[in-house]
Amino acid sequence: MGDAIGQMLTPAVGIAISPVPLIAVVLMLATPRGRANGTAFTAAWVVTLAALSTVVVLLGSGADAHEDGETASWVYWVKLLAGVLFVLLGLKQWKGRPRAGQEAELPGWMKAIDTFSPGRAAGLAVALSGLNPKNLVLAVGGAVSIAGSSASAGGKTVAVALFVLIGSLCALLPLGVYLTGGEKSARVLESWKGWMAAHNAAIMTVVLVLLGAKYAGDAISGLSS
Repeated sequence: MGDAIGQMLTPAVGIAISPVPLIAVVLMLATPRGRANGTAFTAAWVVTLAALSTVVVLLGSGADAHEDGETASWVYWVKLLAGVLFVLLGLKQWKGRPRAGQEAELPGWMKAIDTFSPGRAAGLAVALSGLNPKNLVLAVGGAVSIAGSSASAGGKTVAVALFVLIGSLCALLPLGVYLTGGEKSARVLESWKGWMAAHNAAIMTVVLVLLGAKYAGDAISGLSS
């Protein structure tokens, strides 16, 4: 189980510090329907990430992830592909960063968040966690790492649960602050939003490039051994 947990920690943290979902939740919580929309978004995020990671782990675990006690070569090829995608996404993120003196541009749909219903909030969470390229690659990469580990079925189940929990902190933490922070919560969440928006490109570039290097290194080492 330790192997599975260790393998999934980095991509899980990468999902957790994704600025866009955190900013989206903070904006929702500041609207008249903040409690309902924030709760719907968070629940849909958790369910989508759990479903995606579970499917990948089940498929990977059922595809002979181990041969003669060693990790199958297909696991390393998938990791190599994920590593390349991570690096490419990181370079794209850096290329699109705001230049000196420019303000970070947020997605256009964020301007309409105050008109969202709980259903639209949930749909947005599904799109960001299961369809957004960066989070999708991170989620699949983490799930493949769990599937390719030597952990038992129970160990993989615990690893998936922790992966979903950590990867959902970008939504769970703002909602928790909103529900328990009282009057101070608005200031705290606004400061989070401002910081994450200003450093979005730098954060994701570092995370994606480091993940790409790790996954590519693991794959090359495994394929050459």
